[in-house]
Amino acid sequence: MNLQLFSLISRVKYLLSDDRGQDLVEYALVVAIIALGATVAMSSLSTAINGVFAAISSTLGSVS
Repeated sequence: MNLQLFSLISRVKYLLSDDRGQDLVEYALVVAIIALGATVAMSSLSTAINGVFAAISSTLGSVS
């Protein structure tokens, strides 16, 4: 019983001190922030592009 308890305690200590997954979490957060920024930028950009195409369409419609 004492050996199993000692094994469990040492395994928990190892898991708490292990920081190998920390880098993965940080990279995932960076990717999420970049994706959010790209989504916001694309939304703004699409509105501007839509306006340009509408102006071109209007100009071409009045010429012909």
